[in-house]
Amino acid sequence: MDGQLTAPAPEATSTLEAEKASLLKQPKAVWATALAAVFAFMGIGLVDPILPAIAKNLDATPSQVSLLFTSYFLVTAVAMLVTGYVSSRIGGKRTLLAGLAIIVVFASLSGFSGSVSELVGFRAGWGLGNALFVATALAVIVGVASGGAGTAIILYEAALGLGISLGPLLGALLGGWQWRAPFFGTAVLMASAFIALIALLPRTPLPARKVRLRDPLLALGHKGLRTTAASGLFYNYGFFTILAFTPFILGMDAYGIGAVFFGWGVAVAVFSVFVAPVLQRRFGAVRALAGTLALLLLDLVGLGLAAGHSVPVVVVLVVASGALLGINNTIYTELAMGVSDSPRPVASAGYNFVRWMGGALAPFAAAQLGEHFGPQVPFFAAAVAMALAIAVVLGGRRYLSSHEPHLV
Repeated sequence: MDGQLTAPAPEATSTLEAEKASLLKQPKAVWATALAAVFAFMGIGLVDPILPAIAKNLDATPSQVSLLFTSYFLVTAVAMLVTGYVSSRIGGKRTLLAGLAIIVVFASLSGFSGSVSELVGFRAGWGLGNALFVATALAVIVGVASGGAGTAIILYEAALGLGISLGPLLGALLGGWQWRAPFFGTAVLMASAFIALIALLPRTPLPARKVRLRDPLLALGHKGLRTTAASGLFYNYGFFTILAFTPFILGMDAYGIGAVFFGWGVAVAVFSVFVAPVLQRRFGAVRALAGTLALLLLDLVGLGLAAGHSVPVVVVLVVASGALLGINNTIYTELAMGVSDSPRPVASAGYNFVRWMGGALAPFAAAQLGEHFGPQVPFFAAAVAMALAIAVVLGGRRYLSSHEPHLV
């Protein structure tokens, strides 16, 4: 019953112990895919420290520069609908390699951009490669990892958190020298990941049933997955308001912005791997998710109150938000991968199609709100989005109940 604490079943305890024991005992293919995922996720926060420099060097406004995120995530979202179709026909390994190759090409082209419109276009191409890689990487890790799906998801979220934390750091270190350098650096890293996967990842078998283009949309007919995706859309609006808009109000150079978001990313990684599973087992997915979303709402309100008034407070709240975002990332992913009866790659594609729309909308909307109404308003708007995310989770909690873990 909701609100009761019960002892874990013996089989649940043995499963948890097995997953913990096997977390680090993974095949080389898992580590190679996870490392490539780290490099791929570095591309999300890579441009953060250099956003002001890009605006200055390409004579662009913050809202124009924010389109670097919008084009990237919009293409990523739409392309999610075709990832399963592609991977079920050419195999997971070839899909991963295709995604990496596309990223290498468009990251390199981004470094040669002569205008903000060119850069926005090249980031859109980058988003296509990101979609092919990210959606398939999760399915490949789940398929080849030892210890069950829970262990695989933790490894995937660890790669996400590590990539998000290292992306701003790389962007700062290279961007402090020359704003184009982070793009070329990413191309080199992705090319290295391409070579590593060729050598270490065995050929993945084709699924027994090919995925149709409409399958991810049909999967959203499941009320549990639809609830998770809808809440994830609003959650991602808040996530990317923090990531894409905050650099413009910090008043720091690339190194300062990179340091702030490195701390933020470390918090994302640590809390996604070590804290989220504990909270989910202790309180259940719905209560843990609603609680951390509520705390994130308060964090965003605090950012709105501090924006334009106190940079130190903004820095502290940004880093603190990373802890909450890390917890939510893991819970959302586990819900999306386990709450519906669709195959995991199909469910993941449908979920990511919806939730990345929030990532596509937030950067441009936040910049527009900031330019026209002041730096406080984007964070208050994101707080409203968190309230909507909570309302969706609580309104659809009965559809998520089948995914609740044993409470301890």
